Amino acid sequence: MVAPFPIRPARLADVPAIHAIERDAFSDPWSPRDFRDCLESELPFLVATSDGGVAGYIVGLQGADEGEILNVGVGRACRRRGLGRALVSAMLTRLAELGAVTVYLEVRESNRPARSLYEQLGFQDIGRRKGYYRDPLEDAVMLKRDIPRG
Repeated sequence: MVAPFPIRPARLADVPAIHAIERDAFSDPWSPRDFRDCLESELPFLVATSDGGVAGYIVGLQGADEGEILNVGVGRACRRRGLGRALVSAMLTRLAELGAVTVYLEVRESNRPARSLYEQLGFQDIGRRKGYYRDPLEDAVMLKRDIPRG
């Protein structure tokens, strides 16, 4: 079941809340500047809200007929409530609207909950990037999903 979290485009005013989630969720977090750069570059960037605040976010990239999910984070209080699934589904829809027919992403090899979610959403393992993540050093699992043309 997908929880009813409103999802909208990210705004500059969301960056502090997004960065707080990022710092809590990841050992090697993106900086506030990284998120501002994504907004300034007009990348597909969505947030989900709960009780008036940012509960999660997702950043994508689209070029030609390919998309990529660059970053996904869900606030601790909203985990295991369908928010990650809702964000990824919304980004897949947005990337398809922009012309993507294939979407890629990387995930830490040890991140079993995220890998399980991506598999449930139709992503398939296509390889590894050795030593891709740092702090701690870890391989990335590369995943791919085709988006059917409707």
